[in-house]
Amino acid sequence: MPYRSMSLEEFAKHVCMDARDLRKMAEDGELPAHKVAGKWRFHRAHVTEWLQQRMPTLAEDHLMALEKSLGSSGDRDAEEENAIVTGLIGVDGIDDHLPARTRDSVLRELVKLVERTDLLFDEGGLLEALEQREALCPTALPNGVAIPHPRQPMPYATAEPLICVGRVPSGIAYGAPNHSMTKLFFLICCHDDHEHLHVLARLMRILDDTIVQNLLDAESPVQLLETLIAKEEAVMKQLAAH
Repeated sequence: MPYRSMSLEEFAKHVCMDARDLRKMAEDGELPAHKVAGKWRFHRAHVTEWLQQRMPTLAEDHLMALEKSLGSSGDRDAEEENAIVTGLIGVDGIDDHLPARTRDSVLRELVKLVERTDLLFDEGGLLEALEQREALCPTALPNGVAIPHPRQPMPYATAEPLICVGRVPSGIAYGAPNHSMTKLFFLICCHDDHEHLHVLARLMRILDDTIVQNLLDAESPVQLLETLIAKEEAVMKQLAAH
């Protein structure tokens, strides 16, 4: 059940953190939690939001541990299972010259890009969810990347989980913590919070400074996707060896 409450021990395992540290953070009001019968309980939807905001600050080892904890299972073969980012990106979902100059226009153009994949069911609902998330806290990172996404999974907004990629070569003031311009946008629309966190953790590992520059230098959507695929393959090998 995606929105059930978790105990302290379950939450610690879910986020690969020490239960003692999480207890102190809960007591200090640093993460969403409440006590029931004297024991801490964590609402899955609330801690998902907390974790996705914290994700960019996590060290590489923690991200890899989190990835292993979130590792999905199912009927897909091993290659599909591991390529969780590039497996959700199609060439038709990439625009290397996104026609946008403001934060609002970026979101509108990204939703149009989703529509181009023929997987979009609820254009208005997705756009509203993205706007609400950005109003809460901008998803821009210091390295010129932003990762717009709904606050909660939207299983009925798209036919399948997906990622669309937009590049704005001139950059946009998008609220990055270091006030830098944002040039790459990864719109994530997942169908459950488990998958959403897994995708975020993988993206954090993929998008280092070198790969970001390579993506900015890519000469076509195909080359951009090939660059992402090569990097994810390297990340997958590192995870397997960890």
